[in-house]
Amino acid sequence: MTSRDGRITIRNRFDTVAQKATRVDLKPQTVEAFDAYIREAEAAMDQTLNATGAFLWSDGDAERTRQVQEGQVVAQFWTGQGPVKVANGLIHDWIGAIFIPGATVTDTLALIQDYDNHKNIYKPEVIDSRLVSRHGNDFQIYLRLLKKKVITVVLDTDHEVHYRCVDPTRWLCRSHTKRIAEVEDAGSAKEKVLPPDTGHGFLWRLYSYWRFEERESDVYVECRAISLTRDVPFGMGWIIEPIIQNLPKESLINTLEATRHALHGKMR
Repeated sequence: MTSRDGRITIRNRFDTVAQKATRVDLKPQTVEAFDAYIREAEAAMDQTLNATGAFLWSDGDAERTRQVQEGQVVAQFWTGQGPVKVANGLIHDWIGAIFIPGATVTDTLALIQDYDNHKNIYKPEVIDSRLVSRHGNDFQIYLRLLKKKVITVVLDTDHEVHYRCVDPTRWLCRSHTKRIAEVEDAGSAKEKVLPPDTGHGFLWRLYSYWRFEERESDVYVECRAISLTRDVPFGMGWIIEPIIQNLPKESLINTLEATRHALHGKMR
């Protein structure tokens, strides 16, 4: 049965396709391709620290520098115009930068390392957050994430985070997921955490690389986020593609904007 405007038919089609979109497991060859990409990316990052060039990505282009200093959140693919296609998956490699006048590296690190408070700083994407353990500059953290675009997905994630001081004004941070598990019926009596690497496949892996630099009582913050998602199955692009194509960029921009907003709030 359909309504005169066809809305019931469209809704039924949406529900059917959405259910099919959940039937995906992470394949070993997809993990292997992602791990190889990460190794190559990290080797290139290490080389920039040993070179005499700019510490920050935003300093590598005059127009980019101007946009950041004017207060824009500058974000783009690290290379190319889209995600990298691998067997049964897509690698999303985004870089973003912001400028926070009046902040210090010490203030910035204190805010970001306040993991128990991430659920307030980075809501609504972070539903819950918790520091599990800390040993010096090494952290184990838990985040419950909300991914919402066409379909709402809740994820339980465990992260390993390491900070490194380059010099008193420059710091690095490397964060990567140890576990990502989709949560069905989150927050209800029927809540169920699925095994890792099953479910919708909208986020299988996430590696984040931060750089912080303080200059004359101002701070520049950059984050390169490399994530792994499912690919776009034939015939389901209309529902899957907007989610996995747009969410990585939106998540990076929202994270950087929320960081700046929270630091401005502390400086008032």
